[in-house]
Parts: sequence; structure tokens; C-alpha cells
Amino acid sequence: MNPAPIEIIGALLFGVALIHTFSTKYFEQLAHTHPAHAGIWHFLGEVEVVFGFWAMILVIMMLITDGRQAAISYLDRQSFTEPMFVFAVMVISGSRPILQFAMLCVKTLAQLIPWQQGKAFYFVTLSFVPMLGSFITEPAAMTLAGLILLERYYSREISTRLKYATLGVLFVNISIGGTMTSFAAPPVLMVAGKWGWDSIFMFTTFGWKAAIAVLVNALAATILFQRELSGLKKAERSAHADVPLLVILAHVLFLAAVVVFAHHPVVFIGLLLFFLGFTHAYERYQDRLILREGLLVAFFLAGLVVLGGQQKWWLQPLLVDMDSTVLFFGATLLTAITDNAALTYLGSLLEGTSAEFRYSLVAGAVTGGGLTVIANAPNPAGFSILKGSFKDEAIHPLGLLAAALPPTVTAILAFQLL
Repeated sequence: MNPAPIEIIGALLFGVALIHTFSTKYFEQLAHTHPAHAGIWHFLGEVEVVFGFWAMILVIMMLITDGRQAAISYLDRQSFTEPMFVFAVMVISGSRPILQFAMLCVKTLAQLIPWQQGKAFYFVTLSFVPMLGSFITEPAAMTLAGLILLERYYSREISTRLKYATLGVLFVNISIGGTMTSFAAPPVLMVAGKWGWDSIFMFTTFGWKAAIAVLVNALAATILFQRELSGLKKAERSAHADVPLLVILAHVLFLAAVVVFAHHPVVFIGLLLFFLGFTHAYERYQDRLILREGLLVAFFLAGLVVLGGQQKWWLQPLLVDMDSTVLFFGATLLTAITDNAALTYLGSLLEGTSAEFRYSLVAGAVTGGGLTVIANAPNPAGFSILKGSFKDEAIHPLGLLAAALPPTVTAILAFQLL
């Protein structure tokens, strides 16, 4: 079937958005060289803004070519539950009580490992927290891991090499670490209901392989940078007062409730509003909530949803023509330039697919989830939290790609050979 004009425009705008993603540093340079319009250049230099901006252009083009009703109908057909959920879970899991509780859990596990504290804490953060994502969802795990790494490592004098390597391992491990259950990883969630995949199936088919890859990646990074990690001084105790147990419990319950009702925006947004009221009542136990970061990430994902909805005409036929092995590697590569949840969703629309096709599609989608910031829905959350620690407050896309390749190869071996 020939694509409609707006679908061609959507594909072109999607390509422009990808180029823009790799060019944000150029806009930051324009902000310095043209101070009179620094605001707009800084705005366009925010990676989280890119897809939302070009999605707005797409909607404007729809208004021009197809009319107001067609544009509104298109937006109504898109699901924005995931962007809203990521916003809610980022705000709650990024609060001081949740972070303090997570730090205590990581520290307790690290003490069981006979290594120097810097190494052991680093290994547990890159292994335990991503696998925890199978239960608290990947966006929550990414937020926690990002904040823990920011406080314990990125806010201190560590090498750029270590920063990028850690980011690459984190993104890949989060993407594959959520495959132990059927509800935590966005690309799995898109197909689990239709294909009848429950959590037992996910663990026996994907989860145990992912766990091995996560542990290998975390161990490899720890050994590679063990000298630098061991040289870090013991972290100073936070000046904040310890959060009472009841306040921590309340925050954990809020987080658990949001996760349970992840598919019902009317419920989890209501819970978020109650949570904001609770934090105001106990503000002496709170740090600044990451509302701005959460909104930017939600804007990014919403833009990806709007632009991604116009890519079905070329992506779906591409998937149909691949055998299982080619599909696995094709999905891994396509994930880097689309979004792994969008990719698996398109695959789920195909009727009569084999078990091998389904395994290859999902395994490839989660394997490639760390290669770029747009490859996996939780990535923008980690990106937003950690980017301020990099030079010029910018994470170079090619630097992330290079850092994510080795752990991605580990994931490929785990899903193809085990």
C-alpha cells in the first residue's frame, strides 16, 4: 500500500529529529555565539526537547494538509500512558526517602562482597538495581540508579571514560534487566497480553539469560575501572537528617501503588497528586523533587509517540521480510533509531507469527535498548539525571554508542547462545 503524504512527511520529520538528537551540541554552541537569541538555542539544545518539538511540527503539518479534525483524531488515537507513568514514577522514586532506602539496600548488599567499598557499591548499583527493574519497572530502576550514581560517583572527580562506560552499561542493563517479569519492560508490556506471555514464561525464556548478561556487564566494568573505583575516598555521610521509617514506608507504598496501576492514568496521576501533598506536609524530609526533569522526559516520550505513529508504513513490512536470526539483529539495530516498545508493538500487529519470530523480535529489541537515548523509554530519565556531570552538560551520542556496544555484545551472546 502506498503511504499517504502525511506518512511520508512523518518519516522525513522523524529522520530530521534523529539528526537533531545527534546535533544538540551545535545548538549549545550557537547559544554562546549568538547571545541575543541564546534562549531558543538552549531550548533546541536540550535532547529531551527534540522529539516533542518535531512532533509539534508534524501536528502543524497535519493541520495544513488534512485539517483540524484529522490532526485531533490522530492525537486521540495515540496512547500517552507511558509518558505520564514515567513522569509519575520519576518524581516519586527520585524523592529523598526512596533514594535513602535504595542506598541502604545497595550498601547492605555491597557489604556482603569482599571488595573495597567503592568497587562493591558500584557493582551492586549496576547489577542489583537494573534487575530490580523487573519488579518496580524499568523507569523507576533507571531513576534510582541514576541518582545513586550521581551522588556516589558522577558528582565526584572521576574520569570521562568511567562516566561513559558506566552510562553504557547502565542503559543496556536496565533494558535487559526488566525482562524477568511481563509488566516491567515497555517492549515486553506491548506484546505480553496479546501473545499470552506471563512472568513465569518471561523468566524461563528471557529473564535468566538477561540476569547473566547483567552480572557479566557489571563485573566487567568494575574490573576494568577497579583502580579508579578503589581510589575514591569513602563517601561522606549526608548532612540531611535521617528520614523516619514511617515516611519511608509511605513513599514506598506510593511507589508500589503507582506501579500496580501503571496502566490506569486516572489512578496513578491521582496518587501522584496525593504524593505531592504528602511531601509538602513533610518537606523537612524532602529534597527538591525532580519535577522539571520528569516533565522534560515525559515531553520527549510523548513526542516519540506522536512521531512514531507515522512510521508503521515502512517499519512493519521491513520486519515481515526478516527470518528469525536476521530479525534479532535487525531489531537490535532498528531499536537504536526508533524505540524498542514501538518496534515490538508493530510486530505484535502481525498475525500468525511463529514463536521464533516473537522471541527474536523482543530479544533484539531489549538488546539494542542501550545504544541511544531514544532506544528505550527509561533512557531519557537517566540521561536527564546524569548529563549535568559531563563536560558542557552534554552527553555525546557517539560516546554513548561506543560505551554501550561492549555490553550490547554481551546481551547478544546471552540471548543467542544460552
